[in-house]
Amino acid sequence: MQNLEELKLKMQDAFKNWDEKTYKKTTQKFPEQKKEFTTASFNPVKPLYTPLDNEPDNYTEKLGFPGEFPFIRGVQPTMYRGRFWTMRQYAGFGTAKESNERYRYLLSQGQSGLSVAFDLPTQIGYDSDDSMAYGEVGKVGVAIDTLADMEILFDQIPLDKVSTSMTINAPASVLLAMYIAVAEKQGVTRDKISGTIQNDILKEYIARGTYIFPPKPSMRLITNIFEFCSKEVPKWNTISISGYHIREAGSTAAQEVGFTLADGIAYVNAAIKAGLDVDDFAGQLSFFFNAHNDLLEEVAKFRAARRLWAKIMKDRFTAKKAKSMMLRFHTQTAGSTLTAQQVDNNIVRVTIQTLAAVLGGTQSLHTNSRDEALALPTEDSVRIALRTQQIVANESGVINTIDPLAGSYYVETLTDQIEKEAEEYIKKIDAMGGMIEAIEQGYVQSEIQRASYQFTKAMEKGERIIVGVNKFQIKEGEPKGLLKIDMKAQEEQVKFLSKVRSERNNKVVEEKLAALKKAAEGEDNLMPFIIDAVKAYAGIGEICNTMRAVFGEYKENVVV
Repeated sequence: MQNLEELKLKMQDAFKNWDEKTYKKTTQKFPEQKKEFTTASFNPVKPLYTPLDNEPDNYTEKLGFPGEFPFIRGVQPTMYRGRFWTMRQYAGFGTAKESNERYRYLLSQGQSGLSVAFDLPTQIGYDSDDSMAYGEVGKVGVAIDTLADMEILFDQIPLDKVSTSMTINAPASVLLAMYIAVAEKQGVTRDKISGTIQNDILKEYIARGTYIFPPKPSMRLITNIFEFCSKEVPKWNTISISGYHIREAGSTAAQEVGFTLADGIAYVNAAIKAGLDVDDFAGQLSFFFNAHNDLLEEVAKFRAARRLWAKIMKDRFTAKKAKSMMLRFHTQTAGSTLTAQQVDNNIVRVTIQTLAAVLGGTQSLHTNSRDEALALPTEDSVRIALRTQQIVANESGVINTIDPLAGSYYVETLTDQIEKEAEEYIKKIDAMGGMIEAIEQGYVQSEIQRASYQFTKAMEKGERIIVGVNKFQIKEGEPKGLLKIDMKAQEEQVKFLSKVRSERNNKVVEEKLAALKKAAEGEDNLMPFIIDAVKAYAGIGEICNTMRAVFGEYKENVVV
């Protein structure tokens, strides 16, 4: 029997023979379409990959098996053979009543989890009647001012049976407190509710901008949530460490992984510094990634992220529990790839991205709607987006076996490359003193800006084809049937908020806010105080302003 070295030499000779006698002769007669083939992240792609690109040594250490370290092949032993990913469509607009109707419609159509979009005032901690909120109430998500809004938002939705993801960051503690209070009013105890808050403030400083407080008090709030939920809300994912917005800002696949995991390292460090044991909270960490158009690069990205995080948790933080090493993640298809031109083409893009997420082993998925480059999606568009997931789950056959692309010479090579690039970014960030220092120096932002500029330049030159945008254009009329949110939503919301304030016990509200302020000035965990204020029907703006008075507000450094 031949040994590995002999087989390798034989393969090298065979490849050289094919390259010189078959491939090159063919390309001389029939030139290839491009001078250079690259991934969406501009990494060169060879014409052919063979066993020479990824030798089969250390299989159990490098790949292993589903449900076992390093989890590259999936975090569950059965993956989708056991149950599908959670189909969690992101939705929210106007008032709580309007959004409640959309949620109940989606659940009736087979959606298996909720994902709440909040309007901009809610995201940055302002009540709807604040001058800063004017013109933005209910526009990009649902307006939530007090517990009364959350009660309406989840009316007739049993919170012990439905898991909920809330895309909220700076005021995540307040929205979590409201959710807990609504559940308790339904008779559901804290230990029975499940879901996720995004709660990832570092990526707000990097890529998104809905921050309130400076980094230090922001990290305090996050670690307060970790500590509180580890004891009180054990089924809750306390953070969704988000690469999605980093990718939307223009990063490469490797930057998305590297910067996201560097954020994760910063959160784990902060929690340990606050006195928490890594195995007490790490199992409640989750991640949020983007699914872009380059199908195989995206699959490799998800696999690389799982393996790299498992090694970080085991080697850097000496985690002992398997769950502490698992990178569990939600995926959303790439909003930045949707085009306002020929919107039906977006259905095809979203289908490719759905396959990337599923083949990459996601735990839950939101599929964007075809008309989101123009407006909030219509009910018909949302249904098509959900049906895309259902067709992939039930008709494509890709769920029949676990990690079906493992062993592909190309996919395994890409996986190794992305992991290596991501590790290099993490090393650079470590050398700067960690992620907060890297953000303050503008390093992360400038790297993303460079990648974004490279892509834009390639598109403008026609080196990257965007169908319907820089090639295959058609003449189109004005779009019709778009969902529009008018100013009546703001008027209704402000009127309702005024009613709540007139009916609540304002003396109790003042007492609870004073207690919160005192706690913020000290070192107590703030979650119990925020819950008390929420239950008294204090507004999100009132609660955040109380903390603003103690913590101050973050001012962005301009990166040139």
